[in-house]
Amino acid sequence: MSKNKKEKFFGVNDLLWGHKWGFKDSSFKINDDRSVTFTGSRYEGISGEKLPYLIPFVSKVLDTDIKVEPYFKEIDQKHVTQRNINQPFLNDLESTFDSDQYSFSDSERILHSHGQNSPDEVFKVLYDKLEKFADLVFYIESEDDVIKLIDLAKKHNVCLVPFGGGTNVTNALQLPNEEERMIVSVDTRRMNKIESIDEKNLLVTVQSGITGSDLEDQLHQQGYTAGHEPDSIELSTVGGWISTNAAGMKKNRYGNIEDIVQNVTMVTPNGTINQIEPLVRSSIGIKTQNLLFGSEGNLGIITKSTLRIHKLPECSDYESVVLKDWDTGLKFMYELAHSSSVPASARMLDSLHFQFGSALKPEKNNFSKFMSKIQKLIFSLKNFDSNKFVAAVFKLEGSQSEVKYQRNNIKKLAKKYNGLVGGSKEGKVGYNITMVIAYIREFFVPQGILGETLETAVPWSKVNQVKDEANKLLIELHKKHNLPGKPFFCSRVSKIYHTGICMYNTMGINVRGIKNPEKVFSDIEHALRECFIKNGGSISHHHGVGKLRKDFMPVTISDGSIQMIKGIKKSQDPNNIFGINNNIVSE
Repeated sequence: MSKNKKEKFFGVNDLLWGHKWGFKDSSFKINDDRSVTFTGSRYEGISGEKLPYLIPFVSKVLDTDIKVEPYFKEIDQKHVTQRNINQPFLNDLESTFDSDQYSFSDSERILHSHGQNSPDEVFKVLYDKLEKFADLVFYIESEDDVIKLIDLAKKHNVCLVPFGGGTNVTNALQLPNEEERMIVSVDTRRMNKIESIDEKNLLVTVQSGITGSDLEDQLHQQGYTAGHEPDSIELSTVGGWISTNAAGMKKNRYGNIEDIVQNVTMVTPNGTINQIEPLVRSSIGIKTQNLLFGSEGNLGIITKSTLRIHKLPECSDYESVVLKDWDTGLKFMYELAHSSSVPASARMLDSLHFQFGSALKPEKNNFSKFMSKIQKLIFSLKNFDSNKFVAAVFKLEGSQSEVKYQRNNIKKLAKKYNGLVGGSKEGKVGYNITMVIAYIREFFVPQGILGETLETAVPWSKVNQVKDEANKLLIELHKKHNLPGKPFFCSRVSKIYHTGICMYNTMGINVRGIKNPEKVFSDIEHALRECFIKNGGSISHHHGVGKLRKDFMPVTISDGSIQMIKGIKKSQDPNNIFGINNNIVSE
């Protein structure tokens, strides 16, 4: 007997925003006095607080007036295309599965027809411009369900699209307009259990639909962590991490997803792919499970994986450092990356990005005003220019002695580069604010301001070249498209490696009065990514390729590599049952 429908997870619910980012109880709201409040209580230090500095900052940097009334008003009644039903498939589906495992509702169909790319997806959903919709949403509850569903799709030539947390930002969930078959979005989030914990060998086997937060909460109760902490940890799923080849903020200690995952099980139209046993290491030729990282829904459905876990660290703390300018900060981060004690996470914000973060701070009380004056005095004594200094924040984890060593290493390097150590409190604020910034896109969209973060991997020798040329190009494109106000562009070092960095570049433009604003934004974004590649950056560090970046694949990997990928697709899915057409598999 199946559970009551109300007890089962559905994408459209009272907890999640769905079309917008995050949770319904958390959002930026503009007040009548043009201050901003971040609602809810989820995020310590900002939730429920009045934020008086955000609007003045944005108004200044974009040279744009921010109003209480929105420029774009969300369309409540959204158009949804008529369902394209393959009746023989539906008949078999209804006779095979419980009725509470699938939905034809318009709200579910809309939700499962897009990801979280700001202009190409979220904007189009909010303002009723989305063109293609899933015909049915199916919730898998077991690997057996997956096998049965794929068999039915093969039998009746139906298109299946895997769906995890819906946080993708590369149009990987955007449905191909040319697809004429019935499209079924396969939501994995009911497969959200830990199947086993191997405490001796420090392994956990989990179902693919478990979110990062749920995984960590359950592991913490047993005294363990997987250590993978992307910005989207509250919403994204383990299966999604693998399919996009994700990275986490604490990768210096725990590794990126390809380091953490020891085994993957994927069901394809041609069978099941996995390594029979998750081994310590093996030399067995081409390791097929490694081909599943970055597969982006093209081959099949990931059902479970085995991950490395670690005992919870004895000590977990934060640190922060302020340095006089970007170049000095890069030297600091380079030396830190090549030192013997690298913290779990190390990030650095350029001056404008730091100012942006500061604009999100709550209204100052008397004590914080006093401390701000002290800070300004110290800055003046250090001869720091307020428009040039950068801030680095760190997460420290390990034993008491390890954390002490990490902190002393940071302090030693700060002294070498004449930096100012900010302390644990500032480091914690800087580290945790990342979760909140993701909500700000949807706050500014109604104001006619579109923004997105563009990540890239860059060798140390090319960092400034990529940053400077992209900033220069954005200014040129802003003028070319005759956009109002000024463009916004800031950068941060998100992750450090032996050979380079992951760099986040955040852009924002005013599109008021512009015809087809989402297309203008997308054209600019595409040009900026082209600029990244031209100057030594990659098309992606961890967000994947999807459809947004697939045009750049021929300049990223060789033709032989492309043919190999297409060959894998042909082998495992010859009839293109998984027809989402991400990356270069279908070209």
